[in-house]
This record gives sequence, C-alpha cells and structure tokens, in this order.
Amino acid sequence: MPNFFSKQRIAAFKKQSGRCYYCGSFMWLENCKKFAIKYSISESEAARFQCTAEHLLARSDGGNNSSENIVAACRFCNGTRHRRKTPLVPNKYKSYIHKRIRQGKWHPYKFHHLLSSQS
Repeated sequence: MPNFFSKQRIAAFKKQSGRCYYCGSFMWLENCKKFAIKYSISESEAARFQCTAEHLLARSDGGNNSSENIVAACRFCNGTRHRRKTPLVPNKYKSYIHKRIRQGKWHPYKFHHLLSSQS
C-alpha cells in the first residue's frame, strides 16, 4: 500500500507523462529491468532514470507536501541538485540543465533518445 508521499510521486509522474521535471527524460516507477529493455540500456544505467519525488521548495525552507510543491524528477537530476553546495532554485536549475543538455554535457550521449525534444 503506497504511503502519502508515494502517492504524490505517482501523481506527479502521471501529470508529467512520465518525464523528468528538470531534464525531460523518460523515467520509470516500478520496473527498472523493463525500462532498461525498452530503451536498450543496462539496468545500472537505467537506475539514473528512476522517478523520485522532488520538493520545489524544500520542507526545511518552509515548503510543504502539497501536489503543487512536489514534482517527479529522475534520480540523476534530483541527486545532482542536492549535491551542490548551494542548490539552485528549481527554475534556474532547470535552465542550467537544458543548457548543459544542448552542450551535450548532462546525460551521456547514449541516453539522448530518452530526452524530450524540448531541450
């Protein structure tokens, strides 16, 4: 039985048509192996595209668990944002990622077939 937070992640995943809020890549919710087969990548490579829930405004900064504050993001984008000394605000981080994608410096080239054409 999914908990409240899992339900929020699933709802965001569906609302975003299974695409990462930041980079626009396809993500997986439940079956890494199936995703890897579908996109001709290894399971370890597919792990970076696992769907995670991302608070746009962190709870520590006053954000809440509302559906307006939670988006679905791939594990790579979410983790990379939070490894920064000072995480960028979501809209600036999204712009930064799209700039890096255009430069071919975000996801390795072999994953570009997973990305949105909007990058």
